[in-house]
Amino acid sequence: MSVTLNTLRSDARAIFDAALRAADPRLAVERVLARRGERLLLNGLPIFDFTRGKLTVIGAGKAGAPMAQAVEEIVGPVDDYLGAVTVKYGHTSSTRSILLYEAGHPLPDKNTLRFTHSLVSLLEEQTENDLVLCLFSGGGSALFEWLVNGVTLDDLRMFTNALLRCGATIYEINALRKHISRVKGGQIARLAQPARVVSLILSDVLGSPLDVIASGPTAPDSSTFADCIALVEKYHLRETFPRSILEHYERGARGEIPETPKASDALFARVTNVIIADNKIACDAAAQEARARGYAVNVLSTTMQGEARDIGRELAKKGIEGEKGHCWLAGGEPTVTLRGNGKGGRAQELTLAAAIEIAGDDEIVVFSAGTDGTDGPTDATGALADNTTVSRARALGMDARAFLEDNDAYHFFAALADLMITGPTNTNVNDLMICLK
Repeated sequence: MSVTLNTLRSDARAIFDAALRAADPRLAVERVLARRGERLLLNGLPIFDFTRGKLTVIGAGKAGAPMAQAVEEIVGPVDDYLGAVTVKYGHTSSTRSILLYEAGHPLPDKNTLRFTHSLVSLLEEQTENDLVLCLFSGGGSALFEWLVNGVTLDDLRMFTNALLRCGATIYEINALRKHISRVKGGQIARLAQPARVVSLILSDVLGSPLDVIASGPTAPDSSTFADCIALVEKYHLRETFPRSILEHYERGARGEIPETPKASDALFARVTNVIIADNKIACDAAAQEARARGYAVNVLSTTMQGEARDIGRELAKKGIEGEKGHCWLAGGEPTVTLRGNGKGGRAQELTLAAAIEIAGDDEIVVFSAGTDGTDGPTDATGALADNTTVSRARALGMDARAFLEDNDAYHFFAALADLMITGPTNTNVNDLMICLK
């Protein structure tokens, strides 16, 4: 296989675009949901009869708008049809029957609470013939909240800020979130009784654990109040958490407050949770596109974690040591340890670290990007580098290592016109990392 560097660069973008198409929320809903006459089908099996019951659609997350549009197209006009979904500001689209509400992310705001109350009110007076169809995706934890008594919005924002800075995993963060909420951790399944509940879920969590994505509103919760107390101690959160939240955890640990519903709860007999798109699906589509373009493909992982710059170096090493005509793919969610004062995100930092490793080598391209269209606090989804990136930067008076140490990948790649900017993609299935040789 003999290609030019420009071809490698365009192939990398095409491979990423194939992953995005596979994770498209609208198409993902259409793959599993269909209507045949007066019946709604899930993966070909009937789940609801329009002549016997009422359909209610609720949801929250960055991908909520296209998911809602897909449901509208599939269901068509029906009587007694209620629906509302909360999305991040700017992530809305045109819908007919399902209302789209906008609220704050990653910090919840007054609209988060206001619109969650509106969604929950739709669950009143359900019967066993009714269906509550839930649409959840990444960002749902911030966009969907009904707080327990005694906890205010200011408390929630202080709590969220502390969580985002403490170094806890998403599993730990969402355990803490679930235990100050009336809707997270399986509690929507409780509120929707006795209706049947079906949740279509777009996963932004590695491994797609149902009780973690959007804090698992319709999934059994594996965490407890005692776990929350342990996490407060582990991350030294007593000084940064509001007193109201600490007292709530303590009361729960003493058995004074009911736990979130667990797997043994009979209510989950009428709940079906379905992952409709995740990082593995995106990586599989990327691999298929790469093979179609003539590359031998090696998928390294779909649950890649660790320091972004370390993963970038390892990915570069695959290209340096590997054979020409190969594509190495990985999916996951790296992290960045802030050392400097620059601007960037994990995908950009990973790519910059890789660029330093492949400098002056054979024709190699490394591309890393977030599938949600946003990498860190920037307008870029990621960046692309090749074996000439460092030399082109040097010609502009830029030292790649200095930019990396300052966590300033954004301005480095902006100067080279190698930022990838897609705008909101309305999906979110973690990051994709590509190396082509």
